[in-house]
Amino acid sequence: MHLRDATPDDADLLVDLLLEAFNWTGEARFTRDDVLRDPHTVRYVGGWGRPGDLGLVAVEDGQALGGVWARALPADEPGYGYVADDVPELGLAVLPGARGRGVGSALLAGLLDRARDAGWRAVSLSVEDGNAAARALYERHGFVVVGRNGGSDTMLRTLQQARNARADAGVAPA
Repeated sequence: MHLRDATPDDADLLVDLLLEAFNWTGEARFTRDDVLRDPHTVRYVGGWGRPGDLGLVAVEDGQALGGVWARALPADEPGYGYVADDVPELGLAVLPGARGRGVGSALLAGLLDRARDAGWRAVSLSVEDGNAAARALYERHGFVVVGRNGGSDTMLRTLQQARNARADAGVAPA
């Protein structure tokens, strides 16, 4: 498996992955058309590849296994995990056949590194109640609950603070 940057050519894949993330229970709660028609959900991936978008796709033998992406959403058009205009919101999904193999962890670690290198101060996300696997993944990667939106928690992972703490301790940034 290797990670590559998500490009505008991955727009359809990101819609499919967003749909996987929304249907994490295995129940088809949303359709692809639902995602594309809803102005709230499509803002996560619509027009993918605009300035400031950051994403990775995990690939093995030429097949996508999953992806992670982040984009800043403004207060007047927030996502489910909105924290601040300068804190991009993250989405992540691993396709069913690739789950349980560390794909999500590799994607998340890769995006956090790229976000830190890009100078982002933090990233946020939303995780629904009951999605214990996703919540555990995010917690292992340093996300903490900072708010609540309906039946979901908003989680935040600070980046610059961790980098500065390492520098203060005489440790080179990762």
